[in-house]
Amino acid sequence: MTANGYLFLIIGLMLFAWVLDLVVEALNLKHVKEQIPEEFDGWYDSEKYAESQAYLKERTRFGLITGTITLAASLLFIYFGGFGWVDGLARSLGLGLIPTGLAFTAILILLSQLLSLPASLYSTFVIEEKYGFNKTTLKTFFGDMLKGVVLGGIIGGIILSVILWIFNALGPNAWAYCWGALIAIQIVLLYVAPVWIMPLFNKFLPLEEGELKTAIQDYADNQGFALSGIYKMDGSKRSSKSNAYFTGFGKMRRIVLFDTLIEKHTVKELVSVLAHEVGHYKLKHIHKMLGMGILTTGLMFFIMKFFLNEPTLYQAFGVDPTFLSGDASMTPIYAGLVFFGFLFSPISMIIGIFNNMGSRKHEFEADEYAVKTAGDPEAMAIALKKLSVDNLSNLTPHPLKVFLEYTHPPVLDRIKAIRKLG
Repeated sequence: MTANGYLFLIIGLMLFAWVLDLVVEALNLKHVKEQIPEEFDGWYDSEKYAESQAYLKERTRFGLITGTITLAASLLFIYFGGFGWVDGLARSLGLGLIPTGLAFTAILILLSQLLSLPASLYSTFVIEEKYGFNKTTLKTFFGDMLKGVVLGGIIGGIILSVILWIFNALGPNAWAYCWGALIAIQIVLLYVAPVWIMPLFNKFLPLEEGELKTAIQDYADNQGFALSGIYKMDGSKRSSKSNAYFTGFGKMRRIVLFDTLIEKHTVKELVSVLAHEVGHYKLKHIHKMLGMGILTTGLMFFIMKFFLNEPTLYQAFGVDPTFLSGDASMTPIYAGLVFFGFLFSPISMIIGIFNNMGSRKHEFEADEYAVKTAGDPEAMAIALKKLSVDNLSNLTPHPLKVFLEYTHPPVLDRIKAIRKLG
């Protein structure tokens, strides 16, 4: 394919994604029901329900505005040779392929962070504040950002360095070696993240002795589900929204409950939420999704190998396809990784749709597991209702929005399925 062919294809993909987003979000807003669903009578009053709809509309419109600005900025960046300028800046340091690639990527990430910072601030301190969710201070906000940059720099830098070295040094089968290396890194992170990374952002305190801990431990013991601990996380440090999740593998398995969740739910409801998370593990959902992620990564690297050495792909973005280091001539693979990301986006979207379908199926199955093992379908239904009301969730999303983006089924569908089990 010619340089112009690659350029037009990538711009076309970007515009298609933008138009699709506009259509989906417009349909989703039109699908909002003014009447409170019967299932939520007594949970929402008219004022609170109107607030949830206003929250949805404001978040959606803001997302469309920021998406349009990002698209326009990206197109202008491409048109005015931004990638070529960044590459020239990185090469001017006179370093080897890997350090130059790290510099190239770091500059792009910095520019992206600067572009998204105003939107992130507005979302947190204006929209989330307006609807009573935000608990984040500017100190926490920028502290999280700094930690994220440092961690991303370390972990991402290691991953990028490994990929660049492998593709440059190991020949035709480099894609397979990259795949294996990334799998190994991902597995290490699964064990490391709960113990070393997550505590950098939140406090995880062992759940204090009492009725809740006893009920959770009794349930876990009854299900033969060994835990390294049951933890309470200070989610209220950032938001009034609540959640719970399961993390870690093997001896590092732990259940994490947001402090906001504990404050708003009864013991029976919390045990049901826990049972749902245990269901994901017992039904091997986590292993299945991990396996899908590994296969997707392998597919990505396999396809990638056909493009990384295509000179016209680099020329399309004004980047010299030859990188000289001493007497050696090689391809600036670091730039090719970015450009390939544009090309892979439609495949990624299709894979994402199938992954979301699987995830929604898993959620129904985990709900069923929770109802059957905890033995209290009403507690599970009430927990879902409270979560929906407290988080101002959209109760009636458009089917196309659900199909393309939702990892969880709409709450009314989940409650309907739970009622059938009861």
